[in-house]
Amino acid sequence: MAEYRTHMKIIGDILTTTCDDSQDENGATVTYLIRKANVSHSRISRMLKVLVSQGLLEKVNEQGSNKYKISQSGREFLAAYNTFSNFATNFGLVI
Repeated sequence: MAEYRTHMKIIGDILTTTCDDSQDENGATVTYLIRKANVSHSRISRMLKVLVSQGLLEKVNEQGSNKYKISQSGREFLAAYNTFSNFATNFGLVI
């Protein structure tokens, strides 16, 4: 049986994708995030709005298309998330 990702794991995947795999220095497109983070369009649209409003991502409008870049606070959140995730895994917990 397949194991479902938690909401936090999906946020971590989106932030990791924008941090590591950005298509260029201007950010990642929604289509790129859908493919790399493996999230549906309707779900990622809602999540991107929240992540931008919380200051974890920056929305860049380039030539009529929206791209997303990780912000400094997003990098800090991702570092803390990865630390906690590794800590939980070491104790056999799933977050």
